[in-house]
Amino acid sequence: MPELPDVVVYIEALEARVLNHTLENIRIASPFVLRSVTPAPSVLLGKKVRAIRRLGKQIVFAFDGEHFLVIHLMIAGRLQWREQNASLTGKIGLAAFDFDSGTLILTEAGSKKRASLHVVKGEAALKTFDRQALEVIDSALQDFESALRGENHTLKRSLTDPRLFSGIGNAFSDEILHHARLSPMKQTSRMSEEEVRRLWESTRSVLGEWVARLRSQAGSEFPSKVTAFRPEMAVHGRFGKPCPRCGAPVQRIVYAENECNYCAPCQTEGRLLADRAISRLLKEDWPRSLEEMEKHIEQRRN
Repeated sequence: MPELPDVVVYIEALEARVLNHTLENIRIASPFVLRSVTPAPSVLLGKKVRAIRRLGKQIVFAFDGEHFLVIHLMIAGRLQWREQNASLTGKIGLAAFDFDSGTLILTEAGSKKRASLHVVKGEAALKTFDRQALEVIDSALQDFESALRGENHTLKRSLTDPRLFSGIGNAFSDEILHHARLSPMKQTSRMSEEEVRRLWESTRSVLGEWVARLRSQAGSEFPSKVTAFRPEMAVHGRFGKPCPRCGAPVQRIVYAENECNYCAPCQTEGRLLADRAISRLLKEDWPRSLEEMEKHIEQRRN
């Protein structure tokens, strides 16, 4: 799922292409992508884009007359910029927005169509899409701590909760926790003041660095390689590969459709974490450390 750094760079690329430009036509290939009924999308035709905002991981186009188009890319949604009136992209093309400056195409790979479009009228209606989560990059330590300690959850869950922190998902929560040297399973109620500060600093640092990195990679081009898995990442999507800090193999916990990646020596004092299914299956046989895991592997070889 595109997270804060990707969405910020998307918005900057869109501002350069559609700000103060007129929307001339909308083509919707998949009826499931449009989740609102009134006003109809046609109300946007002939109107100019006056601003583009970010609400969490959502992209909001503000048109004349307080009309708004809200795009949520979800997991597999992506944006493409093409020449004016370009055709939709095969089976993955969901919708096309023809501006007087070019065409914005919304695509979604895979069979599960989760990306969405909403057209709303007025700031009050738009506010229903805003979860009022904390914008960490611009936050004060006190506000960050208040959001973090408001509910007792694991750090992984808290960082990815869209009600608490804006724009952070599965990928960058892994990177933030590795940078902060904190376990993804640590309870927020057990955080020391020093750990909270470290997490706050790491969150701001990682997100800021990745915005700058993706901005530099895109340059003047429209972002075309938006993915949750990047070779420059420290741990996310790098199961089994060496941690860039200590060289130990990156570990993971798989749950539902996501996975949590971490380095045991750097984040959990060398302890291996097990998801609930593995814990129930293996019980006491689950290795508790990298050393135990290596012994298990060696025993199997012999």
